[in-house]
Amino acid sequence: MDVNLRKLLKKPIKAVTVGIYKLLLPLFHSDKKMIVFDSSIGLNYTGSPRAVYERMVELGLDREYKCIWFFQKGKEPESLPGHAKIVRYGRIRYLYYMSKAGLWLFDARQPKFIKKRKDQHYIQTWHGTPLKKLALDMDNVTMAGSSNIETYKKNFRENAKTWDFLIAQNDYSASIFRRCFDFKKEMLLTGYPRNDVLFRKNNPTDINLLKKELGLPLDKKIILYAPTWRDDEYDATGKYEFRPKLDFPKMKEALEGEYVMAVKYHYLVGEKIDWTGFEGFVYPFTAQAEISSLYLVSDLMITDYSSVMFDYSLLHRHMYFYAYDLDKYRDSIRGFYFNFLEDIPGPVSQNTDELIHDLHLTDVLFEEKYGERERLWYEKFHTYEHGNASDSIIKLFGDLSK
Repeated sequence: MDVNLRKLLKKPIKAVTVGIYKLLLPLFHSDKKMIVFDSSIGLNYTGSPRAVYERMVELGLDREYKCIWFFQKGKEPESLPGHAKIVRYGRIRYLYYMSKAGLWLFDARQPKFIKKRKDQHYIQTWHGTPLKKLALDMDNVTMAGSSNIETYKKNFRENAKTWDFLIAQNDYSASIFRRCFDFKKEMLLTGYPRNDVLFRKNNPTDINLLKKELGLPLDKKIILYAPTWRDDEYDATGKYEFRPKLDFPKMKEALEGEYVMAVKYHYLVGEKIDWTGFEGFVYPFTAQAEISSLYLVSDLMITDYSSVMFDYSLLHRHMYFYAYDLDKYRDSIRGFYFNFLEDIPGPVSQNTDELIHDLHLTDVLFEEKYGERERLWYEKFHTYEHGNASDSIIKLFGDLSK
């Protein structure tokens, strides 16, 4: 379908959808034993919502509660454990369950027309400790579909008002979230449920099983490359693109004797990338891949400004920061909450040659240069991470559903 025609059709369809939802909302009382889940607005089956749900399945609670998962078309997992119902995101049944469920668990904002009654409870898990400025703290907006910073902030503030609970990984995040989301309700200082697995499966047996499941070699070290998205890098349809300025041929030539690379895209990024010629060295993983599994199987990680740096550091493994556009990203696109160059727990490189040089640092040299930063980082950002965050959220479900 022509892009312009698709845009023209969206407005009346959206108007009908909003109208149906407004009609449905007053017709129902909430079902205290019904929970709706989605991750990344229905784009995948990952993150903290998945971790909480799968812990419920382990405990047999998927039979006690009516669990509903929302997915966009084509984004459903091949299999879903337990007894959850799968519903198409944004369709009529989505509206029905949103108006009926007593408990909502999401890791990203829902559409702004969605309203919540007083007898419904919304737990927002969010999806990372912030380095990049967020929401009301942003000075400008360059994202697809957004151009007016004041409108963007107004929409964000109104959306955050629907949240009853917000999860934070540490006191640093809690303080920022209070301000940048204008959040005045209950902060849950539990750590992220999605990180529970990093405590439970950080052992050789589980790691080797994960490598086999992911199709990764057992005889090579694994580099995880997990960059963030760029607000200003998108195509004519508004879909974000993956345009890394990393010289993969050079990386392959320098590293393939000892390493392979697992490349993980951000969920907002389009995934049409041709990896021809890199077979056996680059193993690409889409947004549907669970990032925590890739953390566990990797020996080290390369990132840039992504919040993966906070979660991955739970494993006490080395991190490298390929920040080829640092000045632009920090000064023109998003802005940072702390001094990147002074505080980051690993070397920062701005071209592929520098990165390859850094990857060859010995453990002794790495410890000398960055060991103290790593220790301070862990103390600051992992205050509440103990591997039981999912259990804390499940207990809250029980309290709210009485």
